[in-house]
Amino acid sequence: MIVVTGATGNVGRPLTRALAEAGERVTAVSRHRAELPDGVRHHSADLAEPAGLTTALVGAKALFLLLSGDLHTPEARPADIIDLAASCGVRRVVLLSSQGVATRPLGPSRVAMRAVEDALRDSGMDWAVLRPEGFASNAFAWAESVRTRGTVAAPFGDVGVPVVDPADIAEVAAACLLDDQHTGGVYELTGPEVITPRQQAAAIAAALDSPVRFHELTRDEARAGMTRFVPIELADDTLDIISAPNPAELRISPDVERVVGRGPHSFHDWVARNVAAFR
Repeated sequence: MIVVTGATGNVGRPLTRALAEAGERVTAVSRHRAELPDGVRHHSADLAEPAGLTTALVGAKALFLLLSGDLHTPEARPADIIDLAASCGVRRVVLLSSQGVATRPLGPSRVAMRAVEDALRDSGMDWAVLRPEGFASNAFAWAESVRTRGTVAAPFGDVGVPVVDPADIAEVAAACLLDDQHTGGVYELTGPEVITPRQQAAAIAAALDSPVRFHELTRDEARAGMTRFVPIELADDTLDIISAPNPAELRISPDVERVVGRGPHSFHDWVARNVAAFR
């Protein structure tokens, strides 16, 4: 049995499907039930209360751990999930971490995530760590404004980073869960090119064959919007990166290709698969 947390999200959904198609028994963990592949068992749990995972973890051989935004704050205790997994006999954990752990190690949310990585390394279980760049799927936040007003609103319109397709993260995660050769691996996951928010808006417009206007937000406006959904520490750390990425954050990583044998998908690829959300 493989347990997938965040199983109904942008990474967890394709990961759950890939594992099921590989013939694995899968328990999909999320706060709310959603449509799942045939044969996949659902388990409702809130990761802020790790004890709720016990039933899912007992008898599992592996865990994919994706931490929700509220577990990235300094006062949260996500390492308790690592301890619980070890006590339940889980043998392998693949952790979805953040590129910022290496590139911005002093950011409060990065310090917290580093502590989770360290707890995993010290757990005695096999492990792999995935450190993605920003997600292409963050563009879903623009879907409603594109549909209703033909507008994308974002800060730092001409500053880009190599955003990664969540489907690539899922494929790398599946490989790490299923193949011993990835034990102890730390993989930095990026897309194939640096792309700015203004260019992302243009890609959406091209896929729609319809104009999309770009409106640049101030940092304060973006921060106010982000903190409706994520802790302030995570919002500030993210804004620091996307406003002035350093050379390490602009680097195109070879790790997707190293693990899955092909190059990463572009933002244009992601839009083509998801264009219905913007119509």
